Amino acid sequence: MIHETIAIRTKSDTCDKAYMTTYFWEESEELWPGRKRPVILICPGGAYRMTSDREAEAVAVRFMAMGYHTAVLRYSVAPVRYPAQLVQLAAAVSILKKNSEKWLISDDQVYVMGFSAGGHLAASLGVFWNSGRLAGITGLKPEEMRPAGMILSYPVITSGGFGHQESFRNLLGDRYEELKEEVSLEKQVSADTPETFLWHTAEDTTVPAENSILFVSALRKYKIPAEFHLFQRGKHGIGLGDNLTAGKDGETIVPGTDIWSSLAGEWLRRKTEKTV
Repeated sequence: MIHETIAIRTKSDTCDKAYMTTYFWEESEELWPGRKRPVILICPGGAYRMTSDREAEAVAVRFMAMGYHTAVLRYSVAPVRYPAQLVQLAAAVSILKKNSEKWLISDDQVYVMGFSAGGHLAASLGVFWNSGRLAGITGLKPEEMRPAGMILSYPVITSGGFGHQESFRNLLGDRYEELKEEVSLEKQVSADTPETFLWHTAEDTTVPAENSILFVSALRKYKIPAEFHLFQRGKHGIGLGDNLTAGKDGETIVPGTDIWSSLAGEWLRRKTEKTV
């Protein structure tokens, strides 16, 4: 396994607190030498206050076991404000694309995955990758930061009535009133938004399932393919929902909901079956 930590530095950086950890399949003469694989870049949640371990390495290992390269982005959190996190994610995607030959990454097969606030970050790149403003800030061409698709796990989406206000306050700081509509992502979907897999739980009272429902509705408006699973059981932040991401209280083990990663893997397989 190629397990490296790569600092993410951008044109607008005021701090060097963002980094990407790789979980890449290593080249082997015994394992289809020269084989290229899609890569999944994972954004853990944490209300833009921290980045959760439950939604990081274990998730990377699970999807690596399915045959994918994976990586975890530890992006900046409060008091660092928007759009720094989005710029860091765009830079990380561009690094993966620019090093696709070195790391044997399939062309145009960089997927972003996010949980909770990390889902908001991943979805932000999905809706803003082709904006002139983001290109101007990053110095990147839109195609250098475009994700091939998104996997969103109980994502923060809306800043409206169902919004997780702590996430938006941490993200925007004293510019909350000015920018809250811009970062309410159900309002930013366009025909250029990538295909998306989403899942949520009906028992989530921290980030209600309406967040995913609003985003799915916006995707359907533009006829963008989407797969959405609403599970009955599970509180917010359960990660994989099984022993691999279990806390000491066991509340994050949710039989029946834990199949989400298999469903996401099948969705990915249909997108990438020529390469995995």
